[in-house]
Amino acid sequence: MLDPEGDTHLYLQISEILRSRIGQAAVGDQVPSEADLQHEFGVARTTARRAIRVLRDENLVHTVHGQGTFVGAGPDGPIRPRKTPMYRQIADELARQISAGTYRPRRPIPSETTLSQRYDVARETVRRAMATMRAEGWLYTVPQRGTYVAPEERWPTAPEDRQAPAERVRTPG
Repeated sequence: MLDPEGDTHLYLQISEILRSRIGQAAVGDQVPSEADLQHEFGVARTTARRAIRVLRDENLVHTVHGQGTFVGAGPDGPIRPRKTPMYRQIADELARQISAGTYRPRRPIPSETTLSQRYDVARETVRRAMATMRAEGWLYTVPQRGTYVAPEERWPTAPEDRQAPAERVRTPG
């Protein structure tokens, strides 16, 4: 079915197979999950994810978080791009959890693997969120140990403070 030696990426081959299946399906029918595609085609999860992303970008399918991927452009029509990037959403949610006391100063935050599974994103997205939070003063990393919540006095105090420390502009006051 797949041609691993061919000149076409596996994820594109899988998306083509899925496209032909979608042509025979009704709007609202569920598309196989990433895990199902992984098992069926013997590929990595990222390959399955990329195949589904191709179809989503073409508005042939839509994904409902926690429920699955379905045939059609979604109940509200074509899916519009996110206004806030996912890494920023993750950083904002972790900052809220830190502020609320879920994660305490000088204590570790969950690992990249745990966060990527929790938010169903690539580890690179989590890394970018954590790098953003380090630049803002929420986190610090100890090599070979992990990433920790910074002491409270280093946390940003207002939304306008949410930028890299070198970029912060303080007005005399």
